[in-house]
Amino acid sequence: MHRKPDGSWDKSRLPSRHTTEGPSRAPHRSYLYAMGLGSREIAQPFVGVASCWNESAPCNTALMRQAHAAAEGVKAAGGTPREFCTITVTDGIAMGHEGMRSSLVSREVIADSVELSIRGHAYDALIGVAGCDKSLPGMMMAMLRLNVPSAFIYGGSILPGRWGGRDVTVQDVFEGVGKHSAGEMSLEDLCDLEQHACPGDGACGGQYTANTMACVSEAIGLALPLSSALPAAYLDRDQYAIASGKAVMALLERNIRPRDICTREAFENAAVVVAATGGSTNGGLHLPAMAHEAGIRFTLRDVAEIMRKTPYLADLMPGGRYPAKKMGEAGGMPMLLRTLLDAGLIHGDCMTVTGRTIAENLEGVVFDESQDVIRPVSNPLSTTGGVVGLWGSLAPEGSIVKVAGLKHTKHRGPARVFDGEEACFAAVEARDYKEGDVLVIRYEGPKGGPGMREMLSTTAAIYGQGVENIALITDGRFSGATRGLCIGHVGPEAAAGGPIALVKNGDIIAIDADAGTIELEVDPIELEHRAHLLAQEPPRRTNYNSGALWKFAQGVGPAYLGATTHPGAEFETHVYADL
Repeated sequence: MHRKPDGSWDKSRLPSRHTTEGPSRAPHRSYLYAMGLGSREIAQPFVGVASCWNESAPCNTALMRQAHAAAEGVKAAGGTPREFCTITVTDGIAMGHEGMRSSLVSREVIADSVELSIRGHAYDALIGVAGCDKSLPGMMMAMLRLNVPSAFIYGGSILPGRWGGRDVTVQDVFEGVGKHSAGEMSLEDLCDLEQHACPGDGACGGQYTANTMACVSEAIGLALPLSSALPAAYLDRDQYAIASGKAVMALLERNIRPRDICTREAFENAAVVVAATGGSTNGGLHLPAMAHEAGIRFTLRDVAEIMRKTPYLADLMPGGRYPAKKMGEAGGMPMLLRTLLDAGLIHGDCMTVTGRTIAENLEGVVFDESQDVIRPVSNPLSTTGGVVGLWGSLAPEGSIVKVAGLKHTKHRGPARVFDGEEACFAAVEARDYKEGDVLVIRYEGPKGGPGMREMLSTTAAIYGQGVENIALITDGRFSGATRGLCIGHVGPEAAAGGPIALVKNGDIIAIDADAGTIELEVDPIELEHRAHLLAQEPPRRTNYNSGALWKFAQGVGPAYLGATTHPGAEFETHVYADL
């Protein structure tokens, strides 16, 4: 407890004592007075309110408004908010060109920059406001790394666009590029679609990576119940931000920290929710990375094992019928968690930012049988989750595929190998491939890319061309909007000498998403010979031999462990919150 009997705050064990307490801190306090703070505010706990606001994309344009609202909540509960911003790289704009190499790297930069700002200014608690794919896990990674009382706020999804009498999202535009290249959509229609797909503020409006990780934030206990449900354009979202500001002050008073909330059981709950919502394959990358910050070993195999026994319940785009907005209208995460808890599929005793457990938060929530977005466990869309892991001779460290809404789950065919996405995309646009092929994109892993790019431009073009009897595998990643038999995170990656580096055109690759296998049907002796020849070649160089991408490539670990860049909590000798 950090309260004195008279109700004032005892800062003797709070980090902000290092900047606000005692005669020696008079210079520090002078800066605070310069910003309009008074002695009362300086004596209160300092709460960092970190926002990923920018004008790079609509995912982030509503974040500043919500950060201001969170700051008001902190003030109302007796704290002193300090707002600051960090970067975001927005995948929709970075997609399909060299900019995508920055995307995963930005997750680390976000976590690092929030950590540095909190450490440097000695803040006592943290509220994180994020809206786009990598900013959500990046912000939550910072919370777990610092382990100060924290609350997460999702900025909200975009409202669906309307075109041709139906709801559309940016995914339709990416797929429209494929339809146009196949002669099935006119340039006029494509240009008209692009002007109607994204009507305003908010993250991509299906169960893509942003909404997947928003669901995770509630399931893992770092966000208030129902806080991810409302679209960004709805000003009512600000009430959740205010409530989050008040909640973090209550957590500070009780000294409830992120690692008290994000236990191994909480990570298991999060993996269940990714599967049950048909979420992004990127969940298999971000959950291990978040666990790493808490000193919990939670690998791609752990995620996949949970997903395999989780029913697929939420009928959301891209595999299903509804945009993200409909999930909120159907009752949001509390409705989904209710049916999962009743079926014994999640741990109800995990603590959350409300100061209560998951089960306690769900008291009074009754499953709504009248809505059809979220199915009951007794009537799932399928009995296994929307995302599954694959292992085999081509991926000894594993790989991942999104099977939500997918009929084509088995494939065996000849490899068509591309060193980098651009070459594959050019072949797809020119229809220079055959049905039955297995397109292999390699040297796109965390080190080899560098940056582990997403391949939505290529997969959407294939889908837009109407080709189903084809598979695509990569040591890179796929967008949450990807659909089709597209296997990512193949490890070890090509740059690390994994089997994917040894594949030649015409090699037969067999994929069975039902059995969880991915095999390269080449004699082991031949593969050993190819590996020997590869080892004789000079090390492969990228165009990134300085700067942030070079630094990332030097330190990044394998995808199955989350592609992290530092040793993690297991090697800590101190925790920031206890300095």
